[in-house]
Amino acid sequence: MYRNPQIQYESPKTIKRFQEKKLSETLLYLSNNSPYYKELFEKEKIDIDKIQTIEDLQFIPTTEKSTLQLRTPDFCCVSPENIIDIVSTSGTSGDPVIFGLTENDLQRLAYNERLSFETAGLDRNDIMQLMTTIDRRFMAGLAYFLGARELNMGICRVGNGIPELQWDTIRRIQPTVAMVVPSFICKLIDYAKQENIDYQHSSLRKFICIGEAIRRPDSGYNTLGEKISDQWENIRLFSTYASTEMQTSFTECSEGKGGHLQPELIIAEFLDSEGKPVMPGEEGEVTVTTLGIEGMPLLRFRTGDMVVHHTEACRCGRNSMRLSGVTGRKGQMIKFKGTTLYPPALYDIMDSIPEVVDYVVEVFHNDLGTDEIVIRVATHYKTDVFEKHIKDVFRSKIRVAPSIAFESVDYIHSIQFPQNKRKSVKFIDRRE
Repeated sequence: MYRNPQIQYESPKTIKRFQEKKLSETLLYLSNNSPYYKELFEKEKIDIDKIQTIEDLQFIPTTEKSTLQLRTPDFCCVSPENIIDIVSTSGTSGDPVIFGLTENDLQRLAYNERLSFETAGLDRNDIMQLMTTIDRRFMAGLAYFLGARELNMGICRVGNGIPELQWDTIRRIQPTVAMVVPSFICKLIDYAKQENIDYQHSSLRKFICIGEAIRRPDSGYNTLGEKISDQWENIRLFSTYASTEMQTSFTECSEGKGGHLQPELIIAEFLDSEGKPVMPGEEGEVTVTTLGIEGMPLLRFRTGDMVVHHTEACRCGRNSMRLSGVTGRKGQMIKFKGTTLYPPALYDIMDSIPEVVDYVVEVFHNDLGTDEIVIRVATHYKTDVFEKHIKDVFRSKIRVAPSIAFESVDYIHSIQFPQNKRKSVKFIDRRE
């Protein structure tokens, strides 16, 4: 594949021209090879030769996740013998979608992750400890492994969980960086304290954090990010955002002001509920057009993820667009007692209460058909006084308070880590 890693440092005008050339190539490829998009172009009478700019994308309907789930085979652009790796989405918002990758797609995936690691300041002298799974059809774990190889960086595939094994590996291998879900870092710290491990002076210097937000939209640390950084003084946290569907990641640089878009690999739009573009600094749904994918490229795919984007130049020298951490998922929006909420806002409050050991958020419809929230809490303080304290904290932050149910640590852990899931579960949506 053609590579141009310097494009992210070019002027915004040059980046835009580059992407629009790539867009024309992508539209032609979809028109020739994608059953779904070929049908869409004919049905909507779309002349792809007239789609010349990124702004012209608005004349093409968006692709919804439900359509991708229902018509997965129609999105495939290559014959079965060209598929050499098969992955799937996690299924947290419906049935998993199967994705087939060609050799070119795997090379692109490796290159994407190399760019991601370089954005976070990693190089071939680093050793990475992979604290996420690489099996269970998980694209991200494979991407991290391939990216480390692409960068000629050492990698140790430990997998998720098991603090004892993680610390034993840190002692033996001396990694400098780890890929990890940030809430697991808190468990690493707790285990180190219990076992008198001098974690402050371990070999680890950086964590690349996936799956959970560690920053607010204004780029400051949220409660989880503060909890980690306050306890582990010598560590640097980097946030990265990606999904199986986009096969591309947005990773922070050392400035910590949002994940950088890679202009070679993806075009990103940010839309309101009516499908209209939002301004920089406003919350919008990430809508992506993938570039350079052979197997299952997507055009104007609405991810369901709500973020804030920024377009001003970054002090690191890159001029590529930047994304905040995910503020919420469109499908997980909660209307509770007249207040609109996303689960991350609830997580941030729970993470700020030291007496809470762990928790799971459940949402369901009551007899009136409106949303209700119950937070199942593991704590050593199962009293009416502590329940009132939790509710008072919620009222002070978001004006409303959910129901609280105290549970055992083992029970919460069994919910968070079901055997058939590759990601931990913090939010359970029981609404129809």
